[in-house]
Amino acid sequence: MERSMADALSRCRMTVQRATVMCATELAARRGTGARRRAYDALACATLLLTVFSAGPLKAQTSPGPPPKAAPSAWMGLIGEYGDGDRMLISERDGSLYATGEWLTPYPVREISSDVFQWPHDGLYGGSRVTFQRDAKGRATQLTVGGIVFPRRQIGPESGTQLRVTPVRPVEELRPIALAAKPPVEPPSARKPDLVELTTLDSTIKLEIRYATTNNFLGSRMYTQARAFMQRPAAEAVVRASRELHKRGYGLLIHDAYRPWYVTKIFWDATPADKKWLVANPAHGSMHNRGCAVDLTLYDLGTGKPVEMVSTYDESTDRAYAEYPGGTSLQRWHRALLRSVMEAEGFTANPQEWWHFDYKDWRDYPIMNVTFEQISAEKGGR
Repeated sequence: MERSMADALSRCRMTVQRATVMCATELAARRGTGARRRAYDALACATLLLTVFSAGPLKAQTSPGPPPKAAPSAWMGLIGEYGDGDRMLISERDGSLYATGEWLTPYPVREISSDVFQWPHDGLYGGSRVTFQRDAKGRATQLTVGGIVFPRRQIGPESGTQLRVTPVRPVEELRPIALAAKPPVEPPSARKPDLVELTTLDSTIKLEIRYATTNNFLGSRMYTQARAFMQRPAAEAVVRASRELHKRGYGLLIHDAYRPWYVTKIFWDATPADKKWLVANPAHGSMHNRGCAVDLTLYDLGTGKPVEMVSTYDESTDRAYAEYPGGTSLQRWHRALLRSVMEAEGFTANPQEWWHFDYKDWRDYPIMNVTFEQISAEKGGR
């Protein structure tokens, strides 16, 4: 999938506006003069956040220091989002559990027992106890604080699963239509395409090409081969990033790279109207179609296993945002490391998809529609 910057900004604005309304009305009504002062303070904070979200692209990610310790395993079942109306974010930061109401000020909550934590004396719920209720698997189903019950929000697929969208028409019906269609006409490109296979440049780069399997958002196989191609300068930049990550004990795992235009058209034609914000419009093409975008994550060189990130790949929730504040310190550190290394090699992070990076020279390349088999035939390969 490939979402737009406009959607990210719109959703951020909606979140902050929701916080603004809640702080300016509900809190003042509930808690009296003292809370009214805090509500106005929160309103000012929300206004500031709205200004920040409206500022444009992400700021460059600085290289993170040493990795933090993993969060206590007993807390993993507590971390997440809660609340039907008012929202509460539970996250871990530097060995402490934090509670953040409506995306505003995070407060450290002190552990009293496995399911009970103490809110500090300041803040909206100052001095209150935060009590979690867990299911049989140890995952919290709700929290209670200040007499208010916040049920857990199901904001995304569980770890290891995949977002699914029901196609409006079967993919196999749409495939011949897309293959027969023509990409949009553009002026001549500044550079001649030169797609190269990432794994031929760096054998340590691993592949998990979801669109070559049924484990993707449409549940259908899009590619006939599990391969990853990019324009040569972009591919060489990915290899440099891979070598830099080796110094930290990590390698790169690729989920997608060059994507023929007809696949983008299938995505668009198969996706319901209310979910088209998830995919690129084939009338404009995408960075993937130009061979200048890559979806990737980290894996541990020692174990060979993918690292934990704040969200799953191809997830369509706020957790997928490049600066989402939830999750654990280690998950966010992994995300920051990946982003800092990729940005240092000329890539830009997609604000709503931490795994998606666009190469700086994408405008110099045309929208392409050659299949993986055609690329191989042109290069005399398999």
